[in-house]
Amino acid sequence: MRRWHARRRQSRVGVARRAGTAAALTAALLGAVSCTGTAKPSSAVAGTAPATTAPAAATPTSSPDVTPAQVPDILRFTGTTLTGTAFDAAQFAGRPVVLWFWAPWCATCASQAWTVAEVAPRYRDTVPIVGIAGLGEQRAMKEFVTEFDLAGMPQIDDRAGALWRRFKVTEQSIFVIIDRDGKVIHQGFLDGEAITARVAALAGA
Repeated sequence: MRRWHARRRQSRVGVARRAGTAAALTAALLGAVSCTGTAKPSSAVAGTAPATTAPAAATPTSSPDVTPAQVPDILRFTGTTLTGTAFDAAQFAGRPVVLWFWAPWCATCASQAWTVAEVAPRYRDTVPIVGIAGLGEQRAMKEFVTEFDLAGMPQIDDRAGALWRRFKVTEQSIFVIIDRDGKVIHQGFLDGEAITARVAALAGA
């Protein structure tokens, strides 16, 4: 009788062990299924990328090409301003430009200077006005610019007369107006009222 009970206890222990083993196998199988992507993946370790990362959206590396305006021959000249800065007229390609040829001792130039000083900053981005000083000493030119508050626009030092000869200017004060296509549409004298009207018209064109 004792042997029968002992055998029965051993049988129960064996069943329990087999049940535990089966449960462990089931858990292992369920764990394997959870790695197939049907279950929610665990959080990635900080500083590392997930094993399966969606490709990043393409980022443009450059903006579309912008064709610069062609520089007309009339604006293919350079110089040095009264402050010693290099000047290149090519920067104004595609815009109308006003060139003002003046001399520091010229009374007519002085009478126009106040109007030019008022108009130039207002239309700087649409119709730039460039002063080209000649027929005088640099010190006198700088004093003229200071006296009439003309520092807000480029003032080229043309004591050698290279630009005056290039544009065939033989007297002062002379305005040379160039349209956006590089064509000279006026060369000659303009009073204050005419300067303002011309520049405003070009800006609105």
